[in-house]
Amino acid sequence: MKRRYRRALAGAVIILPLAALAAGNTERAAILADYVAKARVADPGFAGFSAPRGEALFRGSFTGGDARTPSCMSCHTADPRQPGRNAKTGRPIDPVAVSADPRRYTDAAQVDKHFTRDCKSVLGRDCTPLERGDYITFMMGQ
Repeated sequence: MKRRYRRALAGAVIILPLAALAAGNTERAAILADYVAKARVADPGFAGFSAPRGEALFRGSFTGGDARTPSCMSCHTADPRQPGRNAKTGRPIDPVAVSADPRRYTDAAQVDKHFTRDCKSVLGRDCTPLERGDYITFMMGQ
């Protein structure tokens, strides 16, 4: 009996995070679909999002924004699966990788708010729909 209970419990522990991830995929897919539509308006030749471009954005260093945040890694660390810390305030930041936080990129208003604020801080401008989609695509693989 104990052995069956452990197996059932182990299965439940695995199934619950997968169910949460699957639920998040629906919202995340809707956000990415919106970015696809916007990217196609900006560039009719849009060919899809790219995890390597998203990684380059995440790891790149920029001079147009706040000097305290020349890159995404200024706050989020080189490993997006780890917690970060706001470079300006010191406030803790949850990991940005979907594997570490399956709820990431599932609330369109929050995603827009964070991209709008953080892109201006790092790049000195708003991120394009292509950059946003590339970034999320990269984080989905982390």
